[in-house]
Amino acid sequence: MPSEHDNAQDALADFLRLMRALPVTHASDLHLASGRRAHWRVAGELVSADEHSWSDADMQAVADYLLDPMHRKLLEETGGADLGLGLGLEDGADNGLRYRINVFRSLGRLALVARHLPERFASLEELFLPGHLKELAYLPSGLVLITGVTGSGKSTTLATLIHEINANMARHILTIEDPVEFVHRPIKSLVSHRELGTDTPDFALALRAAMREDPDVILVGEMRDTETMRTALTAAETGHLVFSTLHTADAVSASERFIGAFPGEEQELARHRFSLVMKAVVAQQLLPRADGKGRVPAVEVLRGTPAVMNLIVSGRSAQLYSAIESGANLGMQTYDQSLAHLTRQNLISITLARPLARNPDGFDWLVKNAGQGQKAKA
Repeated sequence: MPSEHDNAQDALADFLRLMRALPVTHASDLHLASGRRAHWRVAGELVSADEHSWSDADMQAVADYLLDPMHRKLLEETGGADLGLGLGLEDGADNGLRYRINVFRSLGRLALVARHLPERFASLEELFLPGHLKELAYLPSGLVLITGVTGSGKSTTLATLIHEINANMARHILTIEDPVEFVHRPIKSLVSHRELGTDTPDFALALRAAMREDPDVILVGEMRDTETMRTALTAAETGHLVFSTLHTADAVSASERFIGAFPGEEQELARHRFSLVMKAVVAQQLLPRADGKGRVPAVEVLRGTPAVMNLIVSGRSAQLYSAIESGANLGMQTYDQSLAHLTRQNLISITLARPLARNPDGFDWLVKNAGQGQKAKA
């Protein structure tokens, strides 16, 4: 590899080479920035991907390639822009590569992060997700939230559930995303993708319009504001199955985060409405596998049972953890139960798992007493 780019064309060629290499190197993300070497994120760790430092001119060449006038204006006005990019996807091809990209400014200089999106939809089993989550795809209506920090696999889990619906049921699936990440070709369902900026200005407006577009299933990329949450509740109340994401670390805090987004005078009503439509909250975090072959999710699952509904509507969220702990036969599990299961399967090391447990002593018991008492479900 040359130590520096001679011109913008060379910079762009190297950028495209790095993008195409993402799946080959098993990297999830590519990081580029003015004044730095390129880096990949492999199994959660950042590693150098390039030998030279990318210049301002290099990054400008890449930005010029990626950004249309709308995204260029967004970058100028807000300092950042999200977009999707397909390589080899021209004319509706199915065998190309797709990426989610954020271009932003850091100390006034250009930077970007590109995430490779898998070419096919993996099964829950392949993703090491609990098999009973498949039930969520067959719910007739309600609200399902997938939560976790950035990079925890929320979008992949949602894509798997949407694919399950698409492959097995005749539904109209409407997705509203910023940007569209996984493109679902119609199988048994009709699939309509709407992208912020290109097809609609914001989530709330698109979600209100969705009520007139005859959807059965609505995927909202992220619950960013109160109006989007309010409209999502209405959609779930009126017979639609709504999937979305929240940035919360665990399932219990998701309900309070959702309700707390409403103004004080609305929170009692929001709590009641949320308790009636919430079918599941799935929280996940990705952990390095013990064999070094990628990462595996630890998953906490809260289901909308009558007991859980009562705890939410009465504001007793502190008791939800106990409800999850004792609800294994109802499809629920705590992070500690999930960590213990992954440890028993030798998928993660006990030295990694134990410090992450909410109750380390209880975690030790779960690891040693599989099949007894409250068993961790997978």
